[in-house]
Amino acid sequence: MFRQLRHHSIKWTRSYSTPIQTRLDYNKIAENPQAIKENMIKRNHCPIDPYHVKTLNERRLENYNTLLHLRSQHNTLSKTASSSNKDKKNRDPALIQKAKELKQHIKQLEANLTTTETELLHCAVQIPNDTHPDVPVGPESNARVIKIVNESLLQEQKKYEDHMTIATRLGMIDLEQAAIVSGSSFYYLEGYGAFLETALIQYAMDKAASKGFLGVITPDIVRTSIAYGCGFQPRAGESSQIYHVQANEEDALCLAGTAEIPLAGKFATKVLEETELPKRLVGYGRAYRAEAGGRGTETKGLYRVHQFSKVELFAVSTEQQSDALLEQFREIQEEMFTELGLCFRVLDMPTEELGASAYRKYDIEAWMPGRNTWGEISSTSNCTDYQARRLSIRYRPTHNTGKNTSFCHTINGTAIAVPRIIIAILETFQQTDGSVKIPQVLQKWLPGQPSILSPTTL
Repeated sequence: MFRQLRHHSIKWTRSYSTPIQTRLDYNKIAENPQAIKENMIKRNHCPIDPYHVKTLNERRLENYNTLLHLRSQHNTLSKTASSSNKDKKNRDPALIQKAKELKQHIKQLEANLTTTETELLHCAVQIPNDTHPDVPVGPESNARVIKIVNESLLQEQKKYEDHMTIATRLGMIDLEQAAIVSGSSFYYLEGYGAFLETALIQYAMDKAASKGFLGVITPDIVRTSIAYGCGFQPRAGESSQIYHVQANEEDALCLAGTAEIPLAGKFATKVLEETELPKRLVGYGRAYRAEAGGRGTETKGLYRVHQFSKVELFAVSTEQQSDALLEQFREIQEEMFTELGLCFRVLDMPTEELGASAYRKYDIEAWMPGRNTWGEISSTSNCTDYQARRLSIRYRPTHNTGKNTSFCHTINGTAIAVPRIIIAILETFQQTDGSVKIPQVLQKWLPGQPSILSPTTL
């Protein structure tokens, strides 16, 4: 009996290897090539010429319409030839020959159409998202400061140690053994360093859950096509951030650079009901970045690493909901960093700092007094339908809009990027006696619920 049930379970196993169909709006590109080109110039991201995409789309439509016409002709000829074949005396060799030639022509046109569609997709998929009209234009220096919170901490005049000095004294970190085990830009967190990480994760997950977000633990390995569909492809001339996984499988796999990728993939190929939206998730995962950048005083220690824990906010929505959700994500981030007691500023990021998927992006930077500079600790982006079109995430409108389905919008935001927050906490709350005050909201998540960490606490 057991074998019989097992046999049936194997029999009904599904294959999930079919590629996700990317559904780009070619007509929109063809109708607005100049506007798209200007947008790409503003974003300093011009991998292809949208006018070439327009030409390819026109060729695609021409081939497609010609094929429809020829197939109709071939069907008519085939019916006529079939009738004549019944009467051998009246068989028309010319008609049969014409049908054969037409079939060959159709075969060639089908091959041409496939080639054109492949090139069209390859080019069009490289076009970045549109840009919100209020986004500042230009490089990072043009970012607009929206607000600074706890600004008084900037005015404190005292000597600050950097986070590595503090963490080493408190027995929280081991870079030397990590370098032996894994290489540079890796680390061990130990003692209260490890507990501080888990406290930050639980705090962020709990905060998001209290706001109605569904908790998710994400896979760290994803199909590379899912990562690319989210917009995580290097620009021309830039190094890839992706760790590719070599496996004895047909699927190309990689380590997720952020939980945003598997969270978006959770909805790939789905058709949701409008009444279900928005769907808001908070996911915990490990982030892997292959190119951690050059090592120097500004990136030493935990600031720029190859692997770190991250809590991510993610939502799938309708077009009408996404702008408000972006603001809601930012409010949650601001609430958390305020409760942690950090000095931080919120930036409306300019066009050249937007990733391919982002329509608008806010960055949040914390003041890190030991580094004597601002450091990015979070960001949140509205990706509109960029990811949804590449991952085929749709919904059925409640009211008749003339469409059976519409593409969803996706919004993402970092709740907690653990290493950067640890840096900000250690450097902000260091005391003259070498100890560190722990933000009150984290104390209940730590063993013994300490309010201060010192060498004697360990």
